[in-house]
Amino acid sequence: MDDSYKTVSGPAEGYINEKKSKFLSFIFPVNSVPEAMEILDEYRKKYYNARHVCWAYMIGWEREEFRFNDDGEPSGTAGKPILGQINSFELTDVLILVVRYFGGTLLGTGGLIKAYKEAAADAINNAEIITKTVDDIIEIDFEYIQLNDVMRVLKQFEEVQWTQDFKESCSMKLRVRRSLSSQLTEMLISIYGVKINEK
Repeated sequence: MDDSYKTVSGPAEGYINEKKSKFLSFIFPVNSVPEAMEILDEYRKKYYNARHVCWAYMIGWEREEFRFNDDGEPSGTAGKPILGQINSFELTDVLILVVRYFGGTLLGTGGLIKAYKEAAADAINNAEIITKTVDDIIEIDFEYIQLNDVMRVLKQFEEVQWTQDFKESCSMKLRVRRSLSSQLTEMLISIYGVKINEK
């Protein structure tokens, strides 16, 4: 089961010059469409005097939520090549913007596609690409008497993280990568007295 995906650790920038047209490119890690749109609005205001601000985003580890926009460039010459680079690098949870300042020479559709593709690639190449895991959250309740048994199970899973709330009884919230989730759940259920909270 594939439970990892690639994204970028932080924003990065790129730049290319094509027949005096300047293409400034920016990549951002984003977790939602509203977040992507907020950044887009901010950069449209910042580069209000640019001819075009073209963009594409991909969101979600399944890589099923995406959009692109040519912002007035001929259809398919800007947003699609930007999205194409996101796909080439197999990224998600990213937004790429390319700001174009027109240099006076028409580039034609082939020239535009090449320029937007190269500008997007330059931003990606300047970013740090990281791999993240898709995690499940498991909530459990048990009595103090089961604590040693629970900890013995958790120590078998290197990647599990948890927060705990120990008052009269014990509650724990566990974060584990999805491919290990059912195995961990089964081992915890096998401990008498451990209850899994179904969300």
